Amino acid sequence: MSKIRCAWAGKDPLYCAYHDEEWGVPLHDDRVLFEFLILEGAQAGLSWITILRKRENYRAAFDNFDAGRIARYDANKIESLLQDSGIVRNRLKVEAAVNNAQKFLDVQEKYGSFDAFVWQFVGGKPKQNRWRGPAEIPASTPESDAMSKELKRRGFKFVGSTICYAHMQATGMVNDHTVDCFRYLEVRRES
Repeated sequence: MSKIRCAWAGKDPLYCAYHDEEWGVPLHDDRVLFEFLILEGAQAGLSWITILRKRENYRAAFDNFDAGRIARYDANKIESLLQDSGIVRNRLKVEAAVNNAQKFLDVQEKYGSFDAFVWQFVGGKPKQNRWRGPAEIPASTPESDAMSKELKRRGFKFVGSTICYAHMQATGMVNDHTVDCFRYLEVRRES
């Protein structure tokens, strides 16, 4: 008998592995939280599978999401990134990644970690939803609205509420596996 997964995972092996191993697992590692913030921003207007297929290229192109290094990227580095076919070559998104690295470092300095900052929007622990199907899952919530508003106030780019909610889902701030998915209870236990 095959495992029941969230409908969005489909049959693509890369998507299934991401769903089964990463999506919704609570994350508290600043580097990985930053990686998802950049990747979610890059995904704006595209499908997540497109970004997932480019993820290793992003890691290579963006110094494994080392915010300290990315924050120092200059115009020459940005131009070289815009020539890299392994990533989304959108100037606004590439420039936003550099900007967001700078703002990320500011947040770390003020809060001690980006983790402490973002998890405050869900009260420090994952919100356990009980969705029966994909139609019930919202694109944004009051929590993602608040996170988006605060990130924008701090100067971050490509951090609309929908992007923030996708970030919350990916990093386990919310458990949005549907209740019939085999990962729902597993992720709930990991929380």
